[in-house]
Amino acid sequence: MSGLRVVIAEDSGVLRDGLVHLLTDRGHRVLAAVADGDELLRATDEHRPDVVIVDIRMPPTHTDEGLRAALALRASHPGTGVLVFSQYVETTYAARLLAGGAQGVGYLLKDRVADVGEFVDALTRVAAGATVLDPEVVTQLLGTPKRPDALAGLTSREREVLRLMAEGRSNTAIASAMFFSAGAVEKHITSIFSKLGLPPSEADHRRVLAVLRHLES
Repeated sequence: MSGLRVVIAEDSGVLRDGLVHLLTDRGHRVLAAVADGDELLRATDEHRPDVVIVDIRMPPTHTDEGLRAALALRASHPGTGVLVFSQYVETTYAARLLAGGAQGVGYLLKDRVADVGEFVDALTRVAAGATVLDPEVVTQLLGTPKRPDALAGLTSREREVLRLMAEGRSNTAIASAMFFSAGAVEKHITSIFSKLGLPPSEADHRRVLAVLRHLES
């Protein structure tokens, strides 16, 4: 996918302008670059972008304004990709965002902007409907103590497959990263679903539920 139509919501003027230049230099169109959640929602209503980039902490309280705007946007514009930016890994926020439906959702740490190619690739994948999680976010999600038994039955290889799944990798990409055959990856994923008690279902995205299972209270 090329030539994405993007709206940016970031209260830091330096980072906001940097993102605008980064994306336009690579052929994408930044339709609006705003500083708070309310402006984000208005800009999304007006421009109907392919994807939005949202900082979690924005004015006025710098707590979860961006997250709440992202959740509202997901409800009102379900076809719009949402890439959330944060300075820190906040597992509660990540869980709330993913629980509303994980397709076309991303959660990256701001440090990822330093790797331009990785950032643009993540944005493109989110716009195309993929789920993209920063590796550090995945590490903390999988390591959270809320459900210490949820992943206990997985082998080390199954845990690594699950980690790559949570990053939004396809089976082919997982096979390449782990030097497995496609068939071996399928077997590992089937085993993961079985051990986590996730039977086939047309309504649920089992790849995402496998990651979120340990977050259930």
